[in-house]
Amino acid sequence: MVNRLSAEDAMYYFLDGAGTSALTGALMIVDPSGVADSAGGGRLDYTSLVSLVERRLQLVPRYRQVVKEVALGLGRPLWVDDPEFDVTYHVRLSALPQPGASVQLEELIARLLSRPLDRSRPLWEMYLIEGLEGGRVAVLTKSHRCLFGVPDNCELSEAVTDDVVAGRRLDEDLWLPTDPPGQVSMTVGALAEAMTRPRDLVDSLLRGNGPVADIWSVADKSARLVTSTVQQLVDAAPDSPLNAVTTSARLFATAAVPRRDCVRIASRFDCTFNDVLLAAVAGVLRRWSLSVTDSVGHGETVRVIVPLRARDSDTASDGPGSWMPASGPEFVTDLPVGEDSPVVRLMQVAGLADRYAGSTSRMTSEMKPLLPELGMVPFGEFSSRAFSSIFQRSYNVPIFWSDGVSSRFLNGHRIEELYTVPTLATQRALAISVNEYGDSVQFAFLADRAVVSDLPAMSGYLVESFDELLHAGPAGLPPQKP
Repeated sequence: MVNRLSAEDAMYYFLDGAGTSALTGALMIVDPSGVADSAGGGRLDYTSLVSLVERRLQLVPRYRQVVKEVALGLGRPLWVDDPEFDVTYHVRLSALPQPGASVQLEELIARLLSRPLDRSRPLWEMYLIEGLEGGRVAVLTKSHRCLFGVPDNCELSEAVTDDVVAGRRLDEDLWLPTDPPGQVSMTVGALAEAMTRPRDLVDSLLRGNGPVADIWSVADKSARLVTSTVQQLVDAAPDSPLNAVTTSARLFATAAVPRRDCVRIASRFDCTFNDVLLAAVAGVLRRWSLSVTDSVGHGETVRVIVPLRARDSDTASDGPGSWMPASGPEFVTDLPVGEDSPVVRLMQVAGLADRYAGSTSRMTSEMKPLLPELGMVPFGEFSSRAFSSIFQRSYNVPIFWSDGVSSRFLNGHRIEELYTVPTLATQRALAISVNEYGDSVQFAFLADRAVVSDLPAMSGYLVESFDELLHAGPAGLPPQKP
């Protein structure tokens, strides 16, 4: 049976390029010195991690497959088993120099995320990073978005972790790769599949996406399709260096705040839990803007795109959840970085988010390929880049919002910190992820090193932004003392 990439997976696959990446993943911090449950695991070293990954790969079969493109783009690429799959190539060991501080870990992760994946192999990597302060270790997963584009598939970090200490018991996996199809076989198969839809084939060849199609007609059709469904693109985002042309060099930073403090702020000012998080991000972006320009106009804003489900509840979520951003509708809203009062800024953030979350002109469907009905993709890469260029001015910063997760275990050891690695797309110099884990809300910042060279400072900005909200009095009154 032919296992072809879906239209969405193919779109993500073709999005990769200079300054653009469809990579995501997770950073997990673990203290392996604690005694793990005998039924759940034991040591957490390189050998045990490789063994764990080998057992769990049956839950994510695409992680043992490579993407194979069809000649001339006569069909979407195929998933085929990697006949030379070597788990030790993908699971790697690294270490930090002493003292193993968080800034050293973040610099290493930035360099790892800057490296492109090898397209001749399955599109993922995992790193066990030793030498953290306090005897802790970090595990970083780095996965291409096309690996888990469908809801039934999960990211590797979700497959290797458990919601209980004992973990999952899986049957022994005796995996043997199937012989990959040859290029001739793939081409014939793609043509045969296309011939079952002759009307689509003719239309593809002559009008939209075939090898004799005019490339400008593809662009025109693509633009009209997107414009009809995403009205807010006409209203361009504010000018910002955060929409600069990006490179492949990255910076990475993390920060966390107590969940109970977020609840206290939301209760005091009669707003939602997620309003508080958005207001904190607004405070971060205000401080960063002041560090860049020395002054910020009173009405200045930064436009962000946020999942619509972030407006669904008034409090932090409980339950198993997931830390990988799920596909779904999103909306754009403005963060008033020009407002110097933290309380007024919070009220403005809450009001704008409520208004725009219910506005069809500010809402977009989940990210979709431009021509999903066509099986033939000679200009698949062009279509993906056209999609990105159309969206390049619709917002300044994407915010990835994950579900709340109470507790997770890796080989029997509780994960102390869990951060989602956001995806940094073309002409986006900054991306932010928000993930509720345990008793804290954990933020990850990924940026273009050439544009946001001071990204490590954002960790401090976030703490300062929360502190001023936590200790602020009613609007118009001086801040309360701690």
